[in-house]
Amino acid sequence: MITKEAPAPAPAPVRAGHEPPRPAKKRPAWDEVPRWQIYLPLGVYLVFTLIPFYWILLFALRPAGSTSLVPWPITFEHFEKVWTDRAFGTFFQNSVLVGLATLVMTTLVALAGGYALARFDFKIKRGFMLALLCSQFVPGALLLVPLFEIFAELKMINSLGSVIIAETVFQLPLSMILISNFIKNVPYSLEEAAWVDGCGRFRAFRIVVLPLLRPGLIAVGSFAFVHSWNHFLFALMFLNDQGKQTVPVGLNTLMSADSVDLGALAAGGIIAAVPVVIVFAFIQKWLITGFSAGAVKG
Repeated sequence: MITKEAPAPAPAPVRAGHEPPRPAKKRPAWDEVPRWQIYLPLGVYLVFTLIPFYWILLFALRPAGSTSLVPWPITFEHFEKVWTDRAFGTFFQNSVLVGLATLVMTTLVALAGGYALARFDFKIKRGFMLALLCSQFVPGALLLVPLFEIFAELKMINSLGSVIIAETVFQLPLSMILISNFIKNVPYSLEEAAWVDGCGRFRAFRIVVLPLLRPGLIAVGSFAFVHSWNHFLFALMFLNDQGKQTVPVGLNTLMSADSVDLGALAAGGIIAAVPVVIVFAFIQKWLITGFSAGAVKG
């Protein structure tokens, strides 16, 4: 005997002005985990991260010879000693000059090269991109000998210009790749519309494209500044005069084979870290946006 299935119930009529009930959304898996299982590992990680910073502050702020675990009474004698007696004021000025010059040169050259890679097609484009990527696997130590020979021929040894050029060359491959990927995310039709309105290529780029590249330019420039500020090798090899050395080399002078002035070294480390912290504090939003947009092809 064949039985007919009961017909499905008709949906309830929806009254005017009332929305049908929406199905309940499934909660994500991480939302079902107890909060303590999330906060406990993060808290342990935070403690292990902050302990070295507290230790540096402890040595920098407590008096010389003190063994207290609390920096009290607070003293700034180590900062005064480092800034005046160890010429850290000069090192700081040199590092600022090198960092800003590297930032400007890297950004300008990477902007021009990145635009060419994004908007033009030429025969060796793939090979050139591959060379840029492979250059990232070359350590800076391998560049010391050829760069030293070049700067010696150009009479640029013991000049801040040699460090600026070396840092710019070292930063260009990655910066150019990021800028080119960022420009690819800008619709080409915007430039074409500007050309139709009578703008040349350079003016269209300056008016239409360049304002949209602000996050990418800030990311590339800040990365170049921070790297040149912290880089030790080029400044050590190309600068012989103590009055032209940078902060990383100055920190190295605080350590000798016989003894280490921990208070002065900690104070110098804080002085070296302050500009980097300030830079990242002000550009964090732009930095994340720039690197995330420049890392993918639109």
